[in-house]
Amino acid sequence: MAGTTSTPRRSDRTRAAILAAARKRFTAEGYERATIRAIAADAAIDPSMVMRYFGSKEQLFSAAADIDLRLPDLSGVPREELGRAIVEHFFTAWEGVPDDDAFLVLLRSAVTNEKAAERTREIFRDQVRPALMAVLGEEGAERASLVSCQLLGLALGRYLIRLPGVSSMSADQVVDGLSPCIQTALTG
Repeated sequence: MAGTTSTPRRSDRTRAAILAAARKRFTAEGYERATIRAIAADAAIDPSMVMRYFGSKEQLFSAAADIDLRLPDLSGVPREELGRAIVEHFFTAWEGVPDDDAFLVLLRSAVTNEKAAERTREIFRDQVRPALMAVLGEEGAERASLVSCQLLGLALGRYLIRLPGVSSMSADQVVDGLSPCIQTALTG
């Protein structure tokens, strides 16, 4: 059909509004304290609509915390530059999409909710570990855990706790400061 434009359907807009409200609420309050009623109020819809689209709070959380780290192919990166490449990727992803709170939703909730903690483990196991194993072999599996701990620590300190030194650093300062640590974790 020539001349037709693709406009989002009303159901797509409603689903997106629910997800945006859920991400903000889960980020601010965590899984345990966030309620379907509050999320619905934030999205300006009836709570029954949240259930219609997502079925349960757990399914809504799962959709709100669906994360693709979009890790680059690291095979072309020189071994001595892997740490910097990884820190730059994560930092750009976290800082580059201000409206995408999915990672913060997961991080805040993982501390108090076992399902969120399991989802966090799955993301790092299924995305970070294979990416590092592709360039480091079996050693990458072990090293992925060390890298993940450091990256999660940065995210916790900068975005949730907002440690003054870390939260006020520029992108270059964070990348320059953390890259050697990640490099050491990767290659010893």
